[in-house]
Amino acid sequence: MRRQKYLTLSAMIAYITFINMFVPLSTDVYLPALPQMGNYFSASEFLVGLTLTIFFFVFAVSMILFGPLSDKFGRRPILIFGAAIYTLASLTCATAADIYLLLVGRFFQAVGSGAVITVSTAVIKDCFRGRVMTKILAITQALGVIAPMAAPLIGGVILTFTSWRGSFWLLTFLGAVNLIVAFLFCETLPEHKRYRGDILHSLTLLIAVGRKKYFMSVLMMFAILSTPYMAYLSASSFIYVEQFSLTAQQYSYFFAVNSAAAIAGPILYLKLKDVMSNVGLLRLYYFVAAASGVLVLTVGNSAAWTFLLSFLPFTVIGAVARPFAMEILLHEAKDNVGTASSVINFIPTLFGSLGMMLGTLPWSNFVDGLGMIISLSTVGSIALWLLICRGVFGYASTNASDVT
Repeated sequence: MRRQKYLTLSAMIAYITFINMFVPLSTDVYLPALPQMGNYFSASEFLVGLTLTIFFFVFAVSMILFGPLSDKFGRRPILIFGAAIYTLASLTCATAADIYLLLVGRFFQAVGSGAVITVSTAVIKDCFRGRVMTKILAITQALGVIAPMAAPLIGGVILTFTSWRGSFWLLTFLGAVNLIVAFLFCETLPEHKRYRGDILHSLTLLIAVGRKKYFMSVLMMFAILSTPYMAYLSASSFIYVEQFSLTAQQYSYFFAVNSAAAIAGPILYLKLKDVMSNVGLLRLYYFVAAASGVLVLTVGNSAAWTFLLSFLPFTVIGAVARPFAMEILLHEAKDNVGTASSVINFIPTLFGSLGMMLGTLPWSNFVDGLGMIISLSTVGSIALWLLICRGVFGYASTNASDVT
C-alpha cells in the first residue's frame, strides 16, 4: 500500500468500504419515508420520486466528469471536495422547508457522491496489489448487495423514532465522518503520474469509446433492462405502503427480502457460465425477465407477497446479468479501459434514472405500471439483440464477447 501518515492498512480498507456505502445509503435509507414525505410537502408521487431520479442522473454524469479531474489534480482534493459537498447537501435535505429545496439538496448530494465513488475506485488501483486488492474488491462488491438490503431496514427503524428528516440527519453525520477522514487521507497519485493535458482533451476519450458500435450496442442492450429495477426502487414504497397497506417497517422487510435474493445472482452466474454459451445465457435472461413481467401484470396485485414473488425472478436474473454484461464489455475494451469502464457504469445509471422517473408516473396502479415497464424493456432489449445478431452494429472482436 502507498504510505499513509495517519491511516493504517486496516483503516484504509475500512474507509474505502465506508465510502462505497454512500450511494445505496443515499437512495435506499429514506425509501420507507417516501409516502410520509409526499404527505408532508403535499407533493405528488412523481415529484417525490424525482428526488431519486435527479440523484441517479446527476450521479451518473458526475462519475464521468470526476475521473479525469482526479487524474489531473490528484485524489485528495477531489475526495475532500466531494465529501464537503455531500455533507452540506445532506444538511440541506434534512432542513428543507419545501420539496424544491429538497430536490436541490439531492442534486448536490449526487455531485458529492460521484466525486467520492470515483476517487475510491482509483485509490484501490493506486494503493493495493495482489490478494489485498482482491479482498477489497470483494468487500465493496458485497456491499453493493448488502447495503441496499440493510438501508431500508435502517430507514424503517429511524421512522419509529423520528420523521423522514431523520434519514437525512443520518446521512449528514456520515458525510461529516467522511469529510474528517478525507482530511487525514494522504495523496496516492504522485505528480509524475498525473494527466498533463487539458480537461477538454481528456474528455474526448469518451467520444472514441462511443464510436465503438458493437460495444455501445451491447452496453445499451443490457442497460435497457436496468430500467425496471430502478422503477421498482422508486415505486416500491408506494406499492407496499399505500396499495397493500403495510407499515414502513413491514415494507422494509419485503424490500430486504428482494434485495437479499440478488446475492444469488453472481453465484448463479458462475455456475451457468460453465454449462451455457453467451447466447444461451441471453435466452435464459430474456425468458425469466419476460415471465416476471407477465407475473407482475397477472398476479402482482393480489397481495404483497404475490407481488414480491412475481418480481423476485427479475431481481435474480438482473443480478446474473450484471457480471455477465461486465465480462462481455471488458473483453471488447481493448484500449482506454478506464474511460470504457466509466461509460459502462454511466449508461446503466442513466437508464436507471429514467426507470425511477417512469416508476412514479401517475399510473392508475403502480403494480401494473411496473409490469408494463418490465415487459416493454424486455421487448426493447430483445429487439436490439436481434439487430446485433444481424450485424447492424458490427461484430465482436473476440469470441468471448460474442452474443450472436
